[in-house]
Amino acid sequence: MLNIVDIIYKGFLIGVLISAPTMGPIGILCLQRTLSKGQWHGFFTGVGAALSDVFYASIISLGMGFILDFITVNQYILKIIASTLMMVFGAYIFLSNPFKRLRDPDGNINESYLQDTVTTFILTLSNPSIIFVYIILFARFNFIAPEEKLFSILLGLASILAGALSWWFLITFLVGKLRKKVNLHVLLIINRIVGIIIIAFAIYYLALTLMHHSIIV
Repeated sequence: MLNIVDIIYKGFLIGVLISAPTMGPIGILCLQRTLSKGQWHGFFTGVGAALSDVFYASIISLGMGFILDFITVNQYILKIIASTLMMVFGAYIFLSNPFKRLRDPDGNINESYLQDTVTTFILTLSNPSIIFVYIILFARFNFIAPEEKLFSILLGLASILAGALSWWFLITFLVGKLRKKVNLHVLLIINRIVGIIIIAFAIYYLALTLMHHSIIV
């Protein structure tokens, strides 16, 4: 039985550890949006990833075995979907033009924040591999299990979310400080580079998925 302090501390730490690999495709997307649009766009990109991560954590914590079974059985097609979406995002970033934002600087900011969150949520949610990382972390830290009280489970999930959001806020805050030193021409180059990197990640993940599936078959 975990006490409240243990739940908050371990949950916060797990949230940070899940989000910390910023050189992955989601982290790179977050950094690109921070530099091209500003800190809050980058932060809400991280919010989408954090919400998706908490969704997968809830599957383990609440003992949703039927969902876990579905993900395990269908992880091949889910990984293909994730890789395809990643390629689409990479192409979109590669083709995005920072000069267009300069011509229309206002736009619909609230809608853009929502789009930042939703797109990243879908992209992260479509990659079920994160659930196996959670299984490892939960076992490593002896974290909340389905037999815990509902209050403890919800507190643990909230702590994971707090840890993830704190990480994304810190990263986007630091990167946001550099934004004023980056001109539009540099942003255009960054968009091209980030787009290529994300597409490369997508092709790599897709190749691994297809190879692994062919070996099993």
